[in-house]
Amino acid sequence: MSGSEPVVGYVPGAWDMFHIGHLNILRRARALCDILVVGVVTDEELFHAKAKSPIVPLNERKEVVAALDLVDRVVTDYSTNKLDVWQRVGFDVLFKGDDWRATPKGDKLEQQMSSVGVRVCYFPYTAHTSSTHLRAMLGVR
Repeated sequence: MSGSEPVVGYVPGAWDMFHIGHLNILRRARALCDILVVGVVTDEELFHAKAKSPIVPLNERKEVVAALDLVDRVVTDYSTNKLDVWQRVGFDVLFKGDDWRATPKGDKLEQQMSSVGVRVCYFPYTAHTSSTHLRAMLGVR
């Protein structure tokens, strides 16, 4: 991917009820970096952000993601402020679904990341499959 220094990519997410959309973003991210680090957001942060708890607990979500050959390292993501995780992990590019592009939260993320020289790369959101859709089909709130 790079000349002398490996490109470290970071993908934060809930990774709840792992599905094809999750796999798609990890495959795309893996193709654009040398080392892929995946952040799994804590149950508490997910509840704070979405007002609902994940179906699958944090340790199990981390284990599922860590089992994938695409992933080099899994870390716990404790904060919506990605500068916090950048200070702990150190990465060159942050990958997100394009449902964040041109939104207030996406704009804020891009500003934060550019302040430390990190690029934000968006991938197409898999609209037909999401954890939100799966929850609705299962009747889970």
